[in-house]
Amino acid sequence: MSSLFELSGKKRTYWLTRFMILRLLGIVYAVAFLVAIQQIIPLIGVNGLTPVGIYLQEISTALGSQSAAFWKLPSLFWFWHSDTALLTVSWIGFILSCLVALGFANAIIMAALWILYMSIVHVGQIWYGYGWEIQLLETGFLAIFLCPLVDMRMFPKRKAPLPVIFLFRFLIFRIMLGAGMIKLRGSKLWSNATALFYHFETQPLPGPLSRWFFFLPHFILKIGVWYNWLAELVAPFFAFGPRITRHIAGIVMIMLQVILILSGNLSFLNWLTIVPALACFDDGFWATILPGSLVRKAEEAENHSEESKPMKITSWVVVALVAVLSIQPLMNILSPTQIMNTSYDPFDLVNTYGAFGTVGEIRYNVVFEGTNDEQPDSSANWKPYIYKGLPVRLDERPPQVAPYHLRLDWQMWFASMASPSQYPWTLNLVWKLLQNDPSTLELFEKNPFPDGPPKYVRAVLYTYQFAKPDNKEGKWWKRERQGLWLPAFSTSSKDLLLYLKERGWVKE
Repeated sequence: MSSLFELSGKKRTYWLTRFMILRLLGIVYAVAFLVAIQQIIPLIGVNGLTPVGIYLQEISTALGSQSAAFWKLPSLFWFWHSDTALLTVSWIGFILSCLVALGFANAIIMAALWILYMSIVHVGQIWYGYGWEIQLLETGFLAIFLCPLVDMRMFPKRKAPLPVIFLFRFLIFRIMLGAGMIKLRGSKLWSNATALFYHFETQPLPGPLSRWFFFLPHFILKIGVWYNWLAELVAPFFAFGPRITRHIAGIVMIMLQVILILSGNLSFLNWLTIVPALACFDDGFWATILPGSLVRKAEEAENHSEESKPMKITSWVVVALVAVLSIQPLMNILSPTQIMNTSYDPFDLVNTYGAFGTVGEIRYNVVFEGTNDEQPDSSANWKPYIYKGLPVRLDERPPQVAPYHLRLDWQMWFASMASPSQYPWTLNLVWKLLQNDPSTLELFEKNPFPDGPPKYVRAVLYTYQFAKPDNKEGKWWKRERQGLWLPAFSTSSKDLLLYLKERGWVKE
């Protein structure tokens, strides 16, 4: 029996490549659905911060009918959007994802995952407005055609279609190039190679190693920016090149994602970005690093493989579809007015991507505080609501969160750089804290008022900086108060209650 390693110089096979792509994609899907299970009810449930029912009604009214709204934002939740429906979809998605991660995948399961997650994304509103949501949908869509229709075995009789492998390479090409071009156009900090002087401190959710990266010598941080250019502007073009250059390009792009995983908490973005990059490698590459038992199973599958004409025809149809839908995303990448993370079709089949086009030089952070004192002034005893990921306590090391996604924390990172009027749901958050709403409080580390709700809640804006590692107090952060982001509110605040009733967030 000829080994795949020996065959690699003559014939490219992708049994192990498909195996790796589907396993990692299954893990990412599982994390994404687990996040939904734990957070979707307090965020968009019937009594959530931005209830899905209100959102669907607003979209239907704006577009003239529910059918028009459905085709604009396809989702199962147009037919049923109770809390039970939200959790049912999330749990089914999680279970199917675990099956894929364990090695059991076919086109039917992958299509189900794609439909289920698209249903969540399309009604998730601001909480699901991140680039990696549509990136997961595009990646998941391609994965449907990587599998046989029914056969769920790790190594089925049907080969991985080469056109679909090519589409995964095309996806990593657009992801990386889009990210590189938006940086090139977006900020002088990238062009003068100083972006990493700030990024590790000001990124959304720093991780346990972020401070170590932040205090690296500046010449090393500049080298990091140059490596970023190599990975995002040079390596993508070699994803289509000869075998050795394609492998090197894949390693360069994946190593950038590994560095980002180590240096911060960027949700499941980096793990997801590795998925299409795996298509740069063939079985000859994987045979040198994966266990021999897997390699032997792949060899056996190759020697007993069967050609599937319907699978081959379908893969070329998908290539044609992607080619047509890629025109606008590619034009966007080449445009001097390039925009990040945008879909051009209602099913998010082919999108444009980009990340950190600009880098902040100052870290802002909004901290919600409550008190039971009669006068909500500066002399009151204010207790902070501690986020699960964003910094609040100065002596607490940033936790490792990714690939899990703390959606409230991420939105508050954005909100801290804007005004409350741009994030009106924060007023609903205040109201729910005044009620000691148990579902909302699950989004925080713990409830500072376990014996009863506070009389007043406010939000304070701070700037945060990393404390030097050798500081005598053992602090991880130092901060400076900038002022009130939201004034103190109570349950008797008439303006607050009137606004919430107008939005439909509080019933009459």
